Amino acid sequence: TPAGCRMRTLAWLGIASLCLGAAWAVPAKERRKAEKPKADLALYENPDLDNYDLTLDSYGEILDLSNYEELYDYGDLAPKIEVGTLAPRPKDPTTLPNLGTTAETPKLQHLTTASPVRPVPVPPQGLPSCLLCLCIGTSVYCDDADLEHIPPLPPETTYLYARFNRIGAIQASDFTGLKKLKRIDLTSNFISWADVDAFRLLPSLQELILPENRLTALPELPRSIVRLDARLNRIPSTGLRPEAFRDLKQLQFLHLSDNQLDHIPVPLPESLRSLHLQNNNIQTMHEDTFCDSQDHSQVRRALEDIRLDGNPINLSLFPNAYFCLPRLPTGRFF
Repeated sequence: TPAGCRMRTLAWLGIASLCLGAAWAVPAKERRKAEKPKADLALYENPDLDNYDLTLDSYGEILDLSNYEELYDYGDLAPKIEVGTLAPRPKDPTTLPNLGTTAETPKLQHLTTASPVRPVPVPPQGLPSCLLCLCIGTSVYCDDADLEHIPPLPPETTYLYARFNRIGAIQASDFTGLKKLKRIDLTSNFISWADVDAFRLLPSLQELILPENRLTALPELPRSIVRLDARLNRIPSTGLRPEAFRDLKQLQFLHLSDNQLDHIPVPLPESLRSLHLQNNNIQTMHEDTFCDSQDHSQVRRALEDIRLDGNPINLSLFPNAYFCLPRLPTGRFF
C-alpha cells in the first residue's frame, strides 16, 4: 500500500542518518584526542619560570630575614646563589676515583639492638655547618639551631648569622683560616667569654654583632673593623683595653649602649660616625674627649651621632667639649 511504502522509506532514512552521525562522531572524537596532547605539549614548550627564580627576595617569603640589619645591602649575594649541601670537588687529580676499575659493592649490615648506631662521618673537606644550618652562596644562616658552639664553617664563608642559640664562649680556633669572613652576627646567645684572638686574626672582618649576650670584656679587634655592636652586655670600663679603639682607622659605628661603662672610651678614631653609649653609668668627660682643645679650628664632620642619654652625666657642664662637632650629643643638658 502507499502508506506502507512511505513508512519503509522513512525508516530507511532514519537508519541512514544514524549511520552518518556515528561516522562523523568518531573522527571528531579522534581529532579531540590528537589535539589535546598537542595542547599539553605546548604548555611545556614555553614554560613560565619567572616565578621560580631563587633570589633573596623570594627567600624572604619563606624565611624571615627582615631583622638582619636593614641598614646593610645584601645585593652582592643576589647575583649567584648556590645551596651548599655537597662536599667540594677535590682539587688534586690523584684523589679522584678511578672510573676504569669497578669497586666492590659494599655489603649491607643488619642493625641489631646489641650494636650501637654510629653517626656517618663527615668528610674533612665537607661543609658540616650546612648540615645544621642554611647555606646560601657564601652566607651561613644558623639562627635558632640550638647551637652551643660555633660549628665548623666552610672556608669560603663571608657572612655568618648564628643568632638565638646557646653559644657560651668564642675560641680563637672557631674562625681559623676564614680569610673572607666579613660579618659575624651572634645576637642573643649566652656568650660570657671570648678568646683575645678570636677576631683579631680575621683580615676581612668588617662587622661584629654581639648584642644581648653576657660579655664582661671585649677581645681585640682587627683593624679592618667598620662596625662593632656590643649592646646589652655586662661590659664595664675595665673590660676594655686601654686605647682599645685608637688604631681602628676604619671604625665608623661603635655601639656599646646598655652596659656598665663609667667613662667614654678614648681616644676615638677620626673615622667614627656613630657612638652609642646610652644607658651606662657615665658621669663625667674630659674636654678632649671629642675635640682637640688645643686646636680650635678643628672640625670633626664625620662624628654626627652621639648618644649619651640614660647616663647620670650632665652634658651642660662640658660646653667646650663639643665645639668641633657638627651637632650636640643626645643626653641631659640640665
